[in-house]
Amino acid sequence: MLLQNAIKMKKILLIFLLASQLLSCQGAAKMGGSKVNSFALVDTGQTATIYHDAADTKLVAKAAELFAADIHRVTGRQARVVTSREALAGQVVIIGTLGQSKLIDQLAQKHQELHSIGGSWERYAIKTITNPFPGVDKALVIAGSDRRGTAYGVMSLSETIGVSPWYWWADAPVRQREELTLEQVDIVSASPSVKYRGIFLNDEAPALRGWAEEKFGGFNHTFYEKVFELLLRNKANYLWPAMWQPSAFYADDPLNPQLADEYGIVISTSHHEPMMRAHDEWGRADRGPWNYEQNKDKLREFWRGGIERMGDYESVVTVGMRGDGDEAMGEGTAVDLLKNIIADQRRIIEDVTGAPAEATPQVWAIYKEVQDYYDKGMRVDDDILVLLCDDNWGNVRILPKKEDLDHAGGYGMYYHFDFVGGPVSYRWQNVTQIERVWEQMTLAYAWGVKDLWLVNVGDLKPMELPISFFLDLAWDAEGMEAAALPDYYVQWAGEQFGPEYAVEIAELLSTGTRYNARRTPEMLAPDTYSLTNYREAEQVLAGYRELRKKADQLQHKMPESHQSAFYQLVYAPLAMIGNLHEMYVAAAKNNVYGEQSRASTNFYADQVRHFFEKDAQLTRYFHDTLANGKWNHLMAQTHIGYTSWNNPPVNKMPAV
Repeated sequence: MLLQNAIKMKKILLIFLLASQLLSCQGAAKMGGSKVNSFALVDTGQTATIYHDAADTKLVAKAAELFAADIHRVTGRQARVVTSREALAGQVVIIGTLGQSKLIDQLAQKHQELHSIGGSWERYAIKTITNPFPGVDKALVIAGSDRRGTAYGVMSLSETIGVSPWYWWADAPVRQREELTLEQVDIVSASPSVKYRGIFLNDEAPALRGWAEEKFGGFNHTFYEKVFELLLRNKANYLWPAMWQPSAFYADDPLNPQLADEYGIVISTSHHEPMMRAHDEWGRADRGPWNYEQNKDKLREFWRGGIERMGDYESVVTVGMRGDGDEAMGEGTAVDLLKNIIADQRRIIEDVTGAPAEATPQVWAIYKEVQDYYDKGMRVDDDILVLLCDDNWGNVRILPKKEDLDHAGGYGMYYHFDFVGGPVSYRWQNVTQIERVWEQMTLAYAWGVKDLWLVNVGDLKPMELPISFFLDLAWDAEGMEAAALPDYYVQWAGEQFGPEYAVEIAELLSTGTRYNARRTPEMLAPDTYSLTNYREAEQVLAGYRELRKKADQLQHKMPESHQSAFYQLVYAPLAMIGNLHEMYVAAAKNNVYGEQSRASTNFYADQVRHFFEKDAQLTRYFHDTLANGKWNHLMAQTHIGYTSWNNPPVNKMPAV
């Protein structure tokens, strides 16, 4: 059974345990069984009140408001959110953090489940308690060991009642119900497998940037609020913000870091942006060359400003240095120079914060040529987290040496779903199989890489599936086994679309990403697949055509509420990449048949033009028509006509 398999995959995640309980009583509109042992969030004539302590963190207040909004999305009923204990009566939801909420602390004295999570990292306990206080008949208590633990418990309940983390970012439909009743709940989570879990918004022009500028006016706090909520709902806690010119997270909108902290999102900066500074900030004033040997005073002043601006926001400071524009510092490996740079940066941190450097979390990214420093024996202070990386193509490049496994600062992994660089960039569609992610990241985890998992997601869309998987795996790396991966597709499809067509959608997702991973769209050419050897090209086309046929059939079965999400998550990738293969195979036939002076040469020339124009039509539909233009620009990455590693300025049809 799918839900049983899902429980095996995520033993401690509330959503799957509760989902198995809730869906066991599917016959009625409400979710639940005996009212004696159940808790009614929404029942005939009443809606539970949601309480949090006004003295608790802003994140807990946001989680309470999000949960109330989710109840409204499902039922159309508005739950009250209160901070006054006197307002509590009947059935109430009590949300709070140990040590921050007096009511939670009182309950923890009586209930060991709540008390047991104290002092832990990002744990939560959820328990229904009968008659917890005078006047309160029953309480659904969501307690966190810290502010994020509390929020994750709340967001797990949101997912349980049918609100996908992708309800906004992919228009995932919310199943409507008149009543919401939970069975008796008694759940205690473990801490996540990986301490810091997050994404990097990289290479964002023209797609993500064009979309953000049109919809929000740029990468400002209204844009990032959507990103922070998505991360929170996926139980992530870490972000490298958009950073390519002209983006600067702190400088462009002072509310960006403030809002990140309110959502519990830890902000850091990318592998070539030390000391909480966006690289674009360097060029906004006449500061001279980005060269420590020639211009150390200006660089120190620049970095000091980054640490001063960071303030008390929860952050991880990137240390070290690379060259200007994400390049190497210079020829060779200047180990002594880089050691001096990091030592100077740590002195700045100490001077600004008034505390030892080790009191501020720091990370050193071993990316590309920086690994040469590590290979030549360079090591950093024991408290600095060492961020290893893949080869930009999803293969783990380096793991800690055995003699370094006791490094107190721990290790992280920087992984890629999107990359701009040689031999050819890939950034248009998802070409990442979750099976490969599981293999590589499970290997890293087994070797002690447990402190930070970060993935480059490019424009964020259309990487929804691998983002979910990466963050789920980071949450419970030990609970997800290889044999359960096929069921993950089914589970994820069910979360987005409901159980009715989950198996069929899962097949399209798993087979489609397997096909896409054979050759990235940007690397396709007329000679990619052979026309003669085992009719390879025809077999490739037949595979995509079969998937497209199944997707067409499913699309007609989907209700209107599901159409937008189905197109984004399932249909569009198959149609767009399948069409691209049709174009290139037609170009191959045109080339070969032209050499053979066949009469069909011009037919295939016309076919190339047809499929090239179809590519533009599919893009226009995604931008102009889908969801009334909500996603305009997000398919704008050029993907036809690469002649070097970098993207061409426009799509260019193959020569015929």
